[in-house]
Amino acid sequence: MSWSESLIKLATYEVESRQQQLAEIARRLAHAETRLALLHAEGEAEATRASQDAQAGWYHAGYAEGLRIRKAALRAEIDATLAEERGARDALALAFEEQKKYEQVAESMRVAAVKETNRRENAEFDEVGMRAARRR
Repeated sequence: MSWSESLIKLATYEVESRQQQLAEIARRLAHAETRLALLHAEGEAEATRASQDAQAGWYHAGYAEGLRIRKAALRAEIDATLAEERGARDALALAFEEQKKYEQVAESMRVAAVKETNRRENAEFDEVGMRAARRR
């Protein structure tokens, strides 16, 4: 295995690991957004219950304050995860650029090797042709 193939293999591994990291962040973000939606639904259900039951109404103010704090914590978690996702996307883009760069270097080396092989073959053919022409 040549050094360029090794670099391409390492760059591919880096891209794959960045993709897995991004998928994990997206999973955590979806989970946090689901929990926030559940808190909204829970809050609405509790408000409905408090409006129908006087006993539950006494506790609703404390519950609403606790719910507000939990929602704020989840929103902060979502914001942090979104920032982390932006960073992971940038890192993935850089990893793709590195991989592409290594692939382009390997391709240019391959093309140069083909050109050199063709040049040598042509030089050999020219030499054979010149020898044949001298014999005549």
